Amino acid sequence: MITKNQFVSLAYELRDLNNELIEETDEDSPLEFICGHGQTLDYFEMNLLGLNAGDLFDFKIPAAQAYGEVREEMIVELPKEVFHEVQEEDLVVGSVLPMRDSLGRHLQGVIKEMGDDHVTIDFNHRLSGIDLHFKGKVLETRLATVKELEQLHSSKCGGCHSCGSDSGCCH
Repeated sequence: MITKNQFVSLAYELRDLNNELIEETDEDSPLEFICGHGQTLDYFEMNLLGLNAGDLFDFKIPAAQAYGEVREEMIVELPKEVFHEVQEEDLVVGSVLPMRDSLGRHLQGVIKEMGDDHVTIDFNHRLSGIDLHFKGKVLETRLATVKELEQLHSSKCGGCHSCGSDSGCCH
């Protein structure tokens, strides 16, 4: 049964409320995660709690509980010279550009508009403002192993001396 610290494997399709397919997994390439550790949306996991291998699911998550509403302040106009290192063929409307903010955090921006001296970039998550409809099947659920939990912790924070990793930590 799906509860916290359970390894979960799912096959599902994700559609918007207009029934347009957004993404799909199957039994050959399922979504796998450990429940309760922030690897998936909170409301996604809440809808799966208590299900067992073989169970079917069908639920909707409003945009506000998924990736949030579109935030206008996340759509910014930047001077074109900021993109001097970007290949010209990548500097077109619809391109996704990896960028960093002033604090060094990694962001993905989608080019929305190209002007003569500016580029308008949208840093909202690609699914912001979209109500989500998940439908699928639980393939497997079992208690996560100690090794899986250690690997999860190490990959989330980069490790620390208390978990035996030599790399930096988020604490």
